[in-house]
Amino acid sequence: MPGEDQIIHELAQTAQKAAVRRRRRRLARPRVARPDAMRVALSPTQRVGQRAEQRAKELLEAAGVLIVGQNLRCKAGEIDLIGLDRTVLVFIEVRHRHDSRHGGAAASVNRAKQQRLIRSAHYFLPALGRQHFGGAVPVCRFDVVTVEPMGINWIKQAFTIG
Repeated sequence: MPGEDQIIHELAQTAQKAAVRRRRRRLARPRVARPDAMRVALSPTQRVGQRAEQRAKELLEAAGVLIVGQNLRCKAGEIDLIGLDRTVLVFIEVRHRHDSRHGGAAASVNRAKQQRLIRSAHYFLPALGRQHFGGAVPVCRFDVVTVEPMGINWIKQAFTIG
């Protein structure tokens, strides 16, 4: 009967729309870091990276950037820091190097790493837009902070999309 087919089709369509809404809500929620009691001990390399991120965070905060996220992970990758620089949402990659061989810390943010950061930013953008910009899509910027023996350096607008 054509009536039954129509009803089945409508039920399937309704279920599919509900599943899409649930998936979008789930993906829009930022992931929460584990409580301290559940964290695994950090390796020496991870501790050095964590100290570099802390130094970068202090530099950015001293310059007036409000840090709104740190170490946000998704399937596409991880964003070290997310900040608000007035009305601009800033995605910040922190790189640490002991020496300048192979171009130093800034050179390590190659095209592949940039693409991972861009994909990660796209993942977190809807939730960040709702949380800090009333649902609007904000102006975004990608910065890199390098921590090297000769000092710490903040590269604003290190790369762009496209």
